[in-house]
Amino acid sequence: MILSSVIATAQICAELGVRQAIISPGSRNAPLTIAFVRHPTIETYTVSDERSAAFIGLGMARQTHNPVALICTSGSAAYNYAPAVAEAYFQQIPLLILTADRPPEWIDQLDGQTIRQRNIYGKHVKASYELPVGQAEADQWYAHRQVSEAINQTQRYPPGPVHVNIPIREPFYPEEGKEISFDDSVKVIQYHEGDMQLSLALQQQLQAEWQQYERKLIVVGQGNLDQNVCRQIAEYSEYQQVPVVADIISNFHLADSTVRHPDVFLGKNASGSLQPDLLLTFGLSVISKNLKLFLRKHRPQAHWHIQPSGVTADTFQSLTKVIYTRSTTFFQIAKDWLGKSPSDYYQAWQEQEEQATQKVTTFFESDETKASEFYAVVTVLKNLPQPSSLHLANSMAVRYANLISLPNDYTDVEVIANRGTSGIDGSSSTAVGAALASPNRLHILITGDLAFFYDRNAFWHNYLVPNLRIIVLNNHGGGIFRMIDGPSRQPELEEYFVTQQKLEAKNTASDFGLEYHRLDINQNEAHLELEQLLPGFFTDHRQHAKLLEIVSDSQTNTDIFRQFKSGD
Repeated sequence: MILSSVIATAQICAELGVRQAIISPGSRNAPLTIAFVRHPTIETYTVSDERSAAFIGLGMARQTHNPVALICTSGSAAYNYAPAVAEAYFQQIPLLILTADRPPEWIDQLDGQTIRQRNIYGKHVKASYELPVGQAEADQWYAHRQVSEAINQTQRYPPGPVHVNIPIREPFYPEEGKEISFDDSVKVIQYHEGDMQLSLALQQQLQAEWQQYERKLIVVGQGNLDQNVCRQIAEYSEYQQVPVVADIISNFHLADSTVRHPDVFLGKNASGSLQPDLLLTFGLSVISKNLKLFLRKHRPQAHWHIQPSGVTADTFQSLTKVIYTRSTTFFQIAKDWLGKSPSDYYQAWQEQEEQATQKVTTFFESDETKASEFYAVVTVLKNLPQPSSLHLANSMAVRYANLISLPNDYTDVEVIANRGTSGIDGSSSTAVGAALASPNRLHILITGDLAFFYDRNAFWHNYLVPNLRIIVLNNHGGGIFRMIDGPSRQPELEEYFVTQQKLEAKNTASDFGLEYHRLDINQNEAHLELEQLLPGFFTDHRQHAKLLEIVSDSQTNTDIFRQFKSGD
């Protein structure tokens, strides 16, 4: 028979807002599989590769902002979740990880598929729980309480992954014909968070300090697309003459005054006149290395970070104050504070942004740039349909896109990237999960060849994703290492850093039923062919996902990228 605590786990998940579960096949987790699959309100998917399964769950949770359950068997299966768990932790995405385990008496007894699963994810989860093996009334109460706490913890700010380890004894399967009944009166615990309002005394203190600083700067980290927040901050920025710097993963591109190209003009020769007295930040990570280096070199007198709660990173090495509230609350309060930034400081940032925008435009007018993957990304970004979600794999794809940025008329294009750990693993799986979670929205992934082939199992499942478009930049190796000074000067470059490979995406597309297109960007007039191909590639919805492989020469890409960067 299936343990009553396992059945209750599925019911508590349903009661507390878990609507999707990604299940990887196994025997020890069979009771969990059966309970979740048979629950009437939980949508379940089966994905054999636990690493891909976890990233697919991450993509779903990133899209829905609700916790997604991951269910696997015991042993190394649980370890395969680790990359996605770490990504979810640093990107603050709610995941509920349910790992089946051997009973405690069999740990370290050389039994099959048995490892030390308690606290397996260490400090990369918000919390870890282990359910009792017994089924006495006290055990049931304890198990129900822990499951409720775990689900609530995934959503409390900052949201993130939570692990529940579930030791299960045999038998695993119900008797033939045996029905499972779910008790909707099972005990659950609900958490309700407040609005994190600032006291009047704190508002007055912040205002007094605010007026001590002249040049103020706002830097926005990674975040979700929110048109209302963008408008509010843009209005505040223009009224208070405070520049806003935000790279592509911030999703602040739709604010006209946003400084989108910090990586283009904040190179080693950047003017110290852009140094702020007060730095205001909110959001998660920042891509721009030049921005980080500039602010670490030209440190502000004060740095205020705004977030609802939790520990704060000191990314720019200048943090002086953490204000526990939401950014919208803070800027609503601060909009009428006296002490605007000098208009010449605001204008200096705007002038640099205008020059950077012109540099990007002018550079790609040259015919010699059109034979590169960099130009291909320019063309893709210029032709994005709305509404859509743009997924950017790590390494060069996200860097190209950040240097180019998006125009402010893309009001319904959201940018998604795994910048929590910034690994190449899982980019395709994350896009698949997001596409499955929002079937009426187009999802477009730009990825490099290594990231794509590394995550081929993203497509190894039985679910159609006709709203997914994959663009693979195939230069047959890790071309980024030719562009970094350190490895590019080493004799081991080609074999051990670039790691040249001869694979093409056509075989992967054939294996998984993806509609395939190929374009060699080095060929004459290929850039024009790309312009003609993209509208149909994006809008022609058929039964399967579609893949466009853009083949290029790695050395040409390196030369053109260095030409672009030479003006830093």
